Amino acid sequence: MAVGLAPLATLHPVAGFELGIASAGIKKEGRKDVVVMRCAQGSSVAGVYTQNAFCAAPVQLCKARKENEIAYLVVNTGNANAATGELGLQAAQQVCSALAERVGVTAEQILPFSTGVIGEPLPVEKITNALDAALADLKPNNWAHAAEGIMTTDTLPKAASRQFQHNGVTFTLTGMSKGAGMIRPNMATMLGYIATDIGIEQKLLQSLIKEVANKSFNRISIDGDTSTNDSFIVVATGKASADKITDTTTKLYELFREQLIDLAKELAQAIVRDGEGATKFVTVQVNGGKTAQECLDVAYAIAHSPLIKTALFASDPNWGRIACAVGYAGVPDLDSRQVDIYLDDVQIVESGGRAASYTEEQGAAIMQQAEISIRIELARGTFSETLWTTDLSYEYVRINADYRS
Repeated sequence: MAVGLAPLATLHPVAGFELGIASAGIKKEGRKDVVVMRCAQGSSVAGVYTQNAFCAAPVQLCKARKENEIAYLVVNTGNANAATGELGLQAAQQVCSALAERVGVTAEQILPFSTGVIGEPLPVEKITNALDAALADLKPNNWAHAAEGIMTTDTLPKAASRQFQHNGVTFTLTGMSKGAGMIRPNMATMLGYIATDIGIEQKLLQSLIKEVANKSFNRISIDGDTSTNDSFIVVATGKASADKITDTTTKLYELFREQLIDLAKELAQAIVRDGEGATKFVTVQVNGGKTAQECLDVAYAIAHSPLIKTALFASDPNWGRIACAVGYAGVPDLDSRQVDIYLDDVQIVESGGRAASYTEEQGAAIMQQAEISIRIELARGTFSETLWTTDLSYEYVRINADYRS
């Protein structure tokens, strides 16, 4: 039921980065559910992860290896290896060790990722038995198959690609993401991977990825649940014919930053478009805040409100629910008489009350659309924030009621 999610377009291979897919049969026999990615020697690898205190075992290992030279990434679906304690850490390490033995690196040079059911032991043997097939499948043009291999409740694979030129050199960025439920900023039950052939110092890339996440994966919400396994990784192989980026003042850095943010936004929005049971893709924009945080507080209040989300599903222009959410968002000393609210370009609230020009027919027509924007004007300052969310449907309840069966 994905909203406006098109089939995958051209996915450019990235020099120095390969992907291999195999079937471990973790939840279903024959399903491609293990992905191995190989990074060229000398690649810069940066990551940001969930802020859930119950973070999964693989996330704990990734965080511990943030300054290591990374050679491989390994992903399994069907099992999150979260809330599994010390045994979960041992299991994640066993997968890394098994891969390391096969490829001639240390286990500390491998980043593991898991997604799926929380609280169940990781089926280590099934995963390690699939590693040889995944390694044999390694190739640079395997992005589309890998995007399928990391799916859980997703209905469609999510991947995208960019190329740009600077001083006669063509640079490539290609990425993929997964996620459809347990999605909330900080980050979501999502995995995101982007590879590029640009060269950039690791510390600079690590600083940049935080900004990128805050403009993309940390601006999406489906159901308000922050997952245990969220991970967003950028790999820069340095295989393009250009000098490595070593500071933020160069034109190449600025071009790369723009392209990376743009690609991450597309991958993040694809997760929302494929939200569990989603029938609407909703942009929530809050302008005129005194701080960015109060803009976000208002946007999250709207995006997480079950009453607003169910009204969106019903195509019911019950705008009072939006005004109510703005009011309880916790903005200090908010003067409701200054607040304007819009559905797309139709003003529904003016100076804190129903706009004189607004008609129920206008609101109903907009709410019938598959893509809707909700814009709040606080008139308190100069800050703005935007996030993306969905409606809440019967199908979301069905999917999550049946998730473990």
